[in-house]
Amino acid sequence: MRDTRHVRHMSVARRVLAGAALLGLSLLATGCKDVDLPAHNAPSGSAVPTSQDGHAVSPLDNPDGTKPGLAAITSAGDKAKARALIQKVTTKGRGPKTGYARDEFGYAWMDSAPGDVPFAHNGCDSRNDLLKRDGQKVKFRSGSDCVVVSMSLHDPYTGRTIDWTKSKATQVQIDHVMPLSYDWQMGASRWSKGKREDIANDPLNLIPVDGPTNGAKSDSGPATWLPPNKQIRCSYSVRVAQVSLKYDLPVTAADKETMLKQCGG
Repeated sequence: MRDTRHVRHMSVARRVLAGAALLGLSLLATGCKDVDLPAHNAPSGSAVPTSQDGHAVSPLDNPDGTKPGLAAITSAGDKAKARALIQKVTTKGRGPKTGYARDEFGYAWMDSAPGDVPFAHNGCDSRNDLLKRDGQKVKFRSGSDCVVVSMSLHDPYTGRTIDWTKSKATQVQIDHVMPLSYDWQMGASRWSKGKREDIANDPLNLIPVDGPTNGAKSDSGPATWLPPNKQIRCSYSVRVAQVSLKYDLPVTAADKETMLKQCGG
């Protein structure tokens, strides 16, 4: 009887091994060389890691900020273009914060920025414009085509997807890529009120992101803060450069050096 059971167990083991081999051949045949399996203690719920967002657009292909997201810049050619753009940015020392207040840039998320600002004067505030631009599976308040009440957002700063609802509004915040306090210290304190309202509401300078991550950034420049998601740090640096060049607003020398390094410079 012992020999019979032994033979039976060996037969089962062979069938298991054969099945595993067939599965491996099947995966190779379909081109699935990299198979994602559930990890122990993997994040779950409203914010989980994702691959690069196919909805997002490279900043090099989005010079006015009207297209969604912040896709990674990966090719050598595009990184060379990125460095050439960043090289155009001028530098100066950071001035004092004296006199800065958020109200100096107009009330938050106004729809009436006076200058060359996409989405302005469309009947929808700039925060909701940005949620619509970058969100997917967007749902609006009943009777409205403006007020977003839920959406799925791929956060470029963390690489996670956030399932957001308006009841948890601060879970997603709108980041000023060049922070308003930073702008003030780099020369915006001498601007007209209208120009400050423009940069505060320009979609080129605005990205919906994970709230706590935005809070950690505060008013830092690239030399002291970069997105945790390393894949988009070159793209982030390009976006800073695009805002800087549009508004003729310098960055510090340390910030410019850091921006170039993110794109291989």
